[in-house]
Amino acid sequence: MDYLKNLNEPQLEGVMNTEGPCMIIAGAGSGKTRVLTMRIAHLIKAQEVDPFNILALTFTNKASKEMRNRIEDVVGHEARNIWMGTFHSIFARILRAEASKLGYPSNFTIYDTDDSKSLIKNIVKEKGLDDKVYKPNTVLNRISAAKNRLVSWQEYLKNPIYRADDESAMKPEVGNIYQAYADRCFKASAMDFDDLLFNTNVLFRDHLDVLNKYQQRFRYVLVDEFQDTNLSQYLITKKLAAVNQNICVVGDDAQSIYAFRGADIQNILNFEKDYVDLRVIKLEQNYRSTQNIVDAANSVINKNRAQLKKKVWTENTPGELIEVIKASSDNEEGKLVASNIFEEKMHHQLSYEDFAILYRTNSQSRSIEEALRRANIKYKIIGGLSFYQRKEIKDILSYLRFAINQQDEQALRRIINLPKRGIGPASVDKVVVAAYEHDITIWEVLENIHSFLSGRTANAIADFVTMIKAFKLEIERKDAFEAATHIAKNSGILRELYEDKTIEGLNRYENVQELLNAIKEYVDNEENEDKSLGAFLQEIALLTSVDQDKSEDNDLVTLMTIHMAKGLEFKYIYVVGMEEDLFPSQMMLSSRADLEEERRLFYVAITRAKIKLCLSYALNRYRFGRLKNCEPSRFLEDIDPKYIKVNRLQKGSDALAFDQLNPNHGTGSQYARNLVNSVRKKPAPNPQHYHKPDKDFAPSDTSGLAEGMKVEHAKFGFGVVTMMDNLGANKKAKVNFEKFGEKTLLLSFAKLKIHDS
Repeated sequence: MDYLKNLNEPQLEGVMNTEGPCMIIAGAGSGKTRVLTMRIAHLIKAQEVDPFNILALTFTNKASKEMRNRIEDVVGHEARNIWMGTFHSIFARILRAEASKLGYPSNFTIYDTDDSKSLIKNIVKEKGLDDKVYKPNTVLNRISAAKNRLVSWQEYLKNPIYRADDESAMKPEVGNIYQAYADRCFKASAMDFDDLLFNTNVLFRDHLDVLNKYQQRFRYVLVDEFQDTNLSQYLITKKLAAVNQNICVVGDDAQSIYAFRGADIQNILNFEKDYVDLRVIKLEQNYRSTQNIVDAANSVINKNRAQLKKKVWTENTPGELIEVIKASSDNEEGKLVASNIFEEKMHHQLSYEDFAILYRTNSQSRSIEEALRRANIKYKIIGGLSFYQRKEIKDILSYLRFAINQQDEQALRRIINLPKRGIGPASVDKVVVAAYEHDITIWEVLENIHSFLSGRTANAIADFVTMIKAFKLEIERKDAFEAATHIAKNSGILRELYEDKTIEGLNRYENVQELLNAIKEYVDNEENEDKSLGAFLQEIALLTSVDQDKSEDNDLVTLMTIHMAKGLEFKYIYVVGMEEDLFPSQMMLSSRADLEEERRLFYVAITRAKIKLCLSYALNRYRFGRLKNCEPSRFLEDIDPKYIKVNRLQKGSDALAFDQLNPNHGTGSQYARNLVNSVRKKPAPNPQHYHKPDKDFAPSDTSGLAEGMKVEHAKFGFGVVTMMDNLGANKKAKVNFEKFGEKTLLLSFAKLKIHDS
């Protein structure tokens, strides 16, 4: 049995003891996938169990495919006969076979999220309800949460608590929409994703003969990532294993981070109560991380009360101490992280793919992305678009672009009916055609719309024109931040996002606020002479015009939220934004359960690192257009200070807080107080002394500017042109200044004086 050769003692126990209920508590990096796959392989190869009698449930298709491939390496093609897959794929397979029992045809349709939202939108319209109150996303989330708790529409309507919740949210018709939605799905022979679990429970509840058939078929039931199961998934697996009792669940309560999706940590914490003869096996040896990372993670998770106790350890080298970076602002945080990555890469001859930057919310990526771009470090976003490519950001930027340039057809098409004002694509097409036919600009057609169109659409366009003219006046007399804030509010975009209280809606609203923060930073930056909105948009164009590399380039730094990082690992991990109200999130401080979930999220972030972990926070961060003073996250206090080292990136007063991080300087509580006090007492850094030109300083004509020329900038002083970019309308130059280093300048704004020598 070669496949058992490299297993440690607890792993071997998890593979060999296949009879009866078993719970394998697998610490981070302890090889749980190996144990689960070898357990299944052992059932087939050594115990001659028919693969058709094994049910293995995972949460992702990727995990399922990886496990099946590993099993096939041991047992051959028989691995293909295992009932292995995600909860949704396996139960869809069962429901297709048994569909007639529930009144569905076997070829029922599975609605995706867009299908569901579209149906809800139609129902809201048909009922004459306000679509601004009953937004499809909000209603669908409410229905989904009910289904995951196995609450049917009938029970929903009878339940006074649900009625009271809906009425207090000013959405009393949600129950009736749920009823209509379920009815329309059934009539359309369709199930949504939640129905696949909900209806499987109904099938097993109402048709005991069907339940018994699958209980006899699945002699062995195995569940991966059990800490992520919801009530519906938990009950299905419990029913299927009720006869043979051969159920094996694998998971780690310390990595339960999906409560917002309906996951219930109590499923794993209370599993022992379901089976009196349960065998509990703990995989505690970490093969991934250094000793310092493992011990730091232990010191964090030990602060949680609700947990299954274990002591994760490793035989790996001690490794580096955990580095904490303190920055004066979120902008500087990005620069320091980018600089640290570059230095580590060069010093240790690494690839960029060895690095990952993790954050609590997607909106934090903005300052990090900008810093990486300026440092010419390529990156990729996992689980989300690049900040400036996100829909809500492009929507706002399109408003700003069109308010400046009324000939921007693409911006017009994007915003003219956003928020909806009754102007469809066909009307826009008529405007464009009229402009070409009459040889006038699109804006001239819009200004005289009643000469080309009539009715409600013409009136809506006239109102739109009036709004854009008002925006144009604001741009001409206000700085970029004031103008952008005015446009975001008065366009209706900000209000629409604010009223969407779903998780996705809150994220979109935060992203727009982060864009406004970026504009405020731009205005407050003394280096930027031109504070206008047009100048800011030029700056954004400069940042986002990255050359497209047609070759497949995998050597990229990875950026993602911590939730997306679960199950992954990197040599170097940077966790940014370690501040109170950001991480832990201010929305997760209302109960101990919420706070402990946030701490588990931090534990997941720490345990992604193999060689080095770096944590960073900012003393000041722009939020909602204001510079906010920040305090270090309480989670920094959770780490035993002997695992933390002084930040060597900054000198002088900037390193004050980290002088206290040496374990010889006191206890963890003293360390935390020192961190907080250093934030409160730290003076603002002295501004840089800019160059002062002579009184006769006058910008030169830069149309003939070339590499090697010596130039003078009003603030940056003297420098030499190192590179020219003459492509397109936005001509740029890279200049290496004597005191300020290399900067990329847009020549239409740079105001450079060319010197002969």
